[in-house]
Amino acid sequence: MDFTSLYNHHEREVFAAVMESAPQYPEIHREAELLADVACVALNRLPPRYIRHAVDYSFYLTEQERHDVDAAIKEAVAHAFEFVQSRSALRARQR
Repeated sequence: MDFTSLYNHHEREVFAAVMESAPQYPEIHREAELLADVACVALNRLPPRYIRHAVDYSFYLTEQERHDVDAAIKEAVAHAFEFVQSRSALRARQR
């Protein structure tokens, strides 16, 4: 059985949201490792939605559900940036 076509639907949307928001966080924006941390924190705040085809997932969502998913992703990404930024500042002070 080939499972390589399965993926978490939120990954692509979270990655795009992280890149869109990154310029607002210059300390994080410059470090690829920190951007990856932000994506991990955000994804861990969202329920996984594993799919094979994006159209399958979108087809079954109502307009309200799409809006709710978009809002949850924005909130998760904003939280993740604040979390990673505060942890980075704490580490910098400890050095």
